Amino acid sequence: MVKNGEFFLIKDMKQRGMTINQISNELGRDRKTIRKWLKESEAKIYKRKPSSRCILDPFKTYIRQRMQEGCLNAIVLLDEIKEQGYSGGITTLRLFMNPIRPTVVSKATERFETPPGKQSPSRLGNIPG
Repeated sequence: MVKNGEFFLIKDMKQRGMTINQISNELGRDRKTIRKWLKESEAKIYKRKPSSRCILDPFKTYIRQRMQEGCLNAIVLLDEIKEQGYSGGITTLRLFMNPIRPTVVSKATERFETPPGKQSPSRLGNIPG
């Protein structure tokens, strides 16, 4: 994409008598790009495409509600929304869920060490000995 300033520079260089090869070498652009922009009568303004509707849009409120209830498993939610008519895949669902997921504060289990024989079955009384 050529910027507006570059567009006018290309036009000016051509009016001063420079060839397409000279302009492309000077600006570091491909000859085909220079040729294309010389054919244009005015600089084009870049417009972002309007965002299209996501396949997940009709289910987002339901997913948020279920996540607030504590269901953070994407596979479970995928099964639930597929029953409601969702035709997309799990990747789209996970990409939507990731920013909403609560961060884990601590590990689910903590590791601790005991001296050898401290937790043996004979000491716990499970095996007569």
